[in-house]
Amino acid sequence: MITTYIVFDHRGRSKAGQEGPLEVRLTHERKPYYINTGIKITGRQLRDGQIVGRGDADILNERLKMIVRNIEQAVNNRIENGLPIDVAEIRREAYGMKPAKDVSKTGMLDWIAEEVPHLNISAGTRRRYDVLVNRLRLYGKLTAWDDLTVENIYKWDAWLHQLHAPQSNGDIQAGRVKFIKDSAVYNYHRTLGAMLSRAVKFGIIEHNPYERLRGEFRRGISENTEYLSEDEIAAIESLHPMEGTQMAMARDLFVFQMYTGLAYADTQAFDIANYKKVATESQQTGQKRQYRWVYVGGRIKTGVAYVSQLLPQAVEVLERYGWQVPKVGNAQYNVSLKVIQQALGIRTRLHSHLARHTFATRMLALGVKIENVSRMLGHTNIKQTERYAKVLAESVQADFDMVAGKLKT
Repeated sequence: MITTYIVFDHRGRSKAGQEGPLEVRLTHERKPYYINTGIKITGRQLRDGQIVGRGDADILNERLKMIVRNIEQAVNNRIENGLPIDVAEIRREAYGMKPAKDVSKTGMLDWIAEEVPHLNISAGTRRRYDVLVNRLRLYGKLTAWDDLTVENIYKWDAWLHQLHAPQSNGDIQAGRVKFIKDSAVYNYHRTLGAMLSRAVKFGIIEHNPYERLRGEFRRGISENTEYLSEDEIAAIESLHPMEGTQMAMARDLFVFQMYTGLAYADTQAFDIANYKKVATESQQTGQKRQYRWVYVGGRIKTGVAYVSQLLPQAVEVLERYGWQVPKVGNAQYNVSLKVIQQALGIRTRLHSHLARHTFATRMLALGVKIENVSRMLGHTNIKQTERYAKVLAESVQADFDMVAGKLKT
């Protein structure tokens, strides 16, 4: 006998109040199995196996019924034919996908492309998988399951390190050739390795070659870390575009990042409900009571824990938008930042991550311990944070050189 239940994120990976995977839990002979439905909701939107509190609840419930019906049929077929309960095969049958024995004939890249839509990942991460497939097709020597050898992975790595990075007009005029960063190469390996682990789980291949290459490919640390000066920060803060325009929202989002250190993905998932409102020490009589907003959670991109406290400038932005962060598409955000850069005459290229760099270097310059800055940013290790300290040290050294030059005259 089998039983089916609808459950929300049984691994508990989703943050409170945020969307997570809706799954079907199968129980056969007292053993549970979980199958992702591809539907994402918040925990509060599931009640008694039904999706509630959404405008598209009726449509999603119909889709959910169809998925459950297909899963139950697939399980019953396997039991009647004396086949083992194989979650991967059941999901394939329920979704009308090709069985694994046919997958091996289609090739590794076709299989990866087919699997990506079923992954519980963000749209940004999904694009990373799409880019991986395109890179592998361009390489052309790592497309079949039989190509998966340690030697071929090393050759793939060498090829990646020869890829040219996008060049600016200045690079072209100066004849400079740039290659993609070690961090980009590392992400290609990590993404491919994750898909190969999935293939092992589904029984398509026996071993993941990356298991024999642990520690061989490293992320690397970017040497060029730019940040804004105090004058440039003041210029951005003093800019007040017409309220409600894309430029105004981009300016406010950039200021919010400069005072929180949050990455773009984390700002777009921001929810004030996740922050704990704590009253500060008692104020003098007649003064308005002060609060601080504190959050300890994990980054969207990496899941690494970080600590966040909203500074007054960040709170000011939130109050302007009803305690929400301005929602700006990444592409439009970067376009608006470029317009702001040109309008203010800032030489440094404005982009989302620059606000995060500025926050980090500013915290260190103000005397915050590097270990604490690392926790504020949610870095995986302190070496990632040390590059900001290095930038500050170089800036101090440049000032010393300037003073030394003036003292000689």
